[in-house]
Amino acid sequence: MRKLQVDILGLSTSPHTNGAYALILYELEGKRKLPIIIGGFEAQAIALKLENIKPPRPFTHDLFKNIADAFHLHVNEIIIDELHNETFYAKVVCEVNGEVHEIDARPSDAIAIAVRFNAPLFVTEEIMNEAGIREEQKEEGEEEIPAEAEEEMPLVSSSLDTRLDELQNALNEAISNENYEEAARLRDELSRLKSSS
Repeated sequence: MRKLQVDILGLSTSPHTNGAYALILYELEGKRKLPIIIGGFEAQAIALKLENIKPPRPFTHDLFKNIADAFHLHVNEIIIDELHNETFYAKVVCEVNGEVHEIDARPSDAIAIAVRFNAPLFVTEEIMNEAGIREEQKEEGEEEIPAEAEEEMPLVSSSLDTRLDELQNALNEAISNENYEEAARLRDELSRLKSSS
């Protein structure tokens, strides 16, 4: 399993999502971004730490950090390593007394913990290939649709091809406008169409 290191690009919200946020991760040594939809509480926990705002009382993730420090637990890294039914899964890799443990976690909680420990974030290459969004290369003047994605598109009917083209164009536009939540929705719709045809 090859791991790609990522970092947090930012959080975005949209009125259509009932308080959910899109957390955008980006490849440190690549051009892809990975949007993950997370809840408002986790988004707030991540944003507060990124902005170095200390709440008057510790939030859950701060409490975990305080307990971990008291018992000399160190968080080595976070790995987002599975994607099933459009849901991401992560592991918090920690160490206590030289013993390493992998603990299952939601990516939003894992990332909220990672920012408190300054732990590196990783995504498996398989997940980035499946759910990552490549930034358009505007300066080269060409629309970037990976060749392998074009090969995967079945040529069932011209109406399906037209719909796939429309979705790809809308996806590219959403990325250009930095509307990553919409981009994630379009990416998932494209995946569903491709797999059902």
